Amino acid sequence: MRLGRYLQAFSLVALAVLLAVALTYKGLGDLPNPAVRDLALWYLYTTLNPEVPNMTVMSPEAVTAIVWDYRGLDTLFETMVFFLAIVGALAIMRGITLNEGGEGLHIERYGLSLITKTATKLLVPLIIGVSASIALHGHLTPGGGFQGGSAAAVAPLLVLVIFSTYYVVFKLRLSELSMISLRTLGLMGIYMTSFATLILGLVIGVNAYIFQNMPKANAFIGLPPALGGSLISGTLFFFNLFEFFAVAAGFTLVFILLSIPEVKAREVLKGEEHGH
Repeated sequence: MRLGRYLQAFSLVALAVLLAVALTYKGLGDLPNPAVRDLALWYLYTTLNPEVPNMTVMSPEAVTAIVWDYRGLDTLFETMVFFLAIVGALAIMRGITLNEGGEGLHIERYGLSLITKTATKLLVPLIIGVSASIALHGHLTPGGGFQGGSAAAVAPLLVLVIFSTYYVVFKLRLSELSMISLRTLGLMGIYMTSFATLILGLVIGVNAYIFQNMPKANAFIGLPPALGGSLISGTLFFFNLFEFFAVAAGFTLVFILLSIPEVKAREVLKGEEHGH
C-alpha cells in the first residue's frame, strides 16, 4: 500500500516537472486568432435584429438561439439520447420499486437530524425558484431549460438524502410513475413546439417548416416574438420551459432509482430467479 502511494506521489511530481519544462521551453504555442469568425459575426448580427425579420431569432441570448433555433434538430436528438438513457435505467431497475409497502412505516424516523431537515426545507424553495429563473430567462440571459432542470433536480436529491427515500415516495408522492409522467409531458411539449409553426401553416394553407421560429422569406408565418409586452423569442421560451420539466423529472427519476435500498433490489432479483 505504501509503495503504491509513493508511486502515485512520484508520478504527480514528475508530471508537474515535465509540464513546467515543456511550458518553459516550448511555450503555449500559437495563440488563436483574436478576430471574431465570420460565422460568429453572423450569429451576433441576426440573433436579435428586427431589421432582418427573415433571419433573426429575436433573442438577446445567442447561445440559446443557436441551441434551439439554428441547430434545433441537433438539440432535439440530444434530448432523445437523454430520454433513452432514462429508459435504459428503468429497464435495468424494472420491478424494483418502493411504491408498495409503505403502510406502517414511521417515515419521520428516517433521515438526518431535525436541524438538517429544517435547513433543507428552507433551501428547497430557493433552489426551485433559482432553477425556474434560469430556465424561464434562458432566452434572455445565460441558462436554459437543461441548466434549469439540472439545478431543480438538486432539490429532490437533497430531500432524498436528508429525509430518506421513503419520505420522497410516500410523503411527497414523487414516485417513478409521477416522474415518468412529468418527463413525458415535457417531451411532448418539446415535440409540439417544434411542430407548432408547421401545423399553423398547414391549417391556414401556407408554407412553413418544422422547428421554424420567426417568419422566413418563403414562409412568412411564425410564433410571436413577444407576449403581453414581454420578449419570449417565439419558440425559445417554450422549448426551455418544457426542457426544464423533462430534465428535472429525468434526473429525479434516476435519483429515486439509485436511492432504493440494496436489500429491496435483492428481494426482487431473487424473486425473478425463482420465477425462472
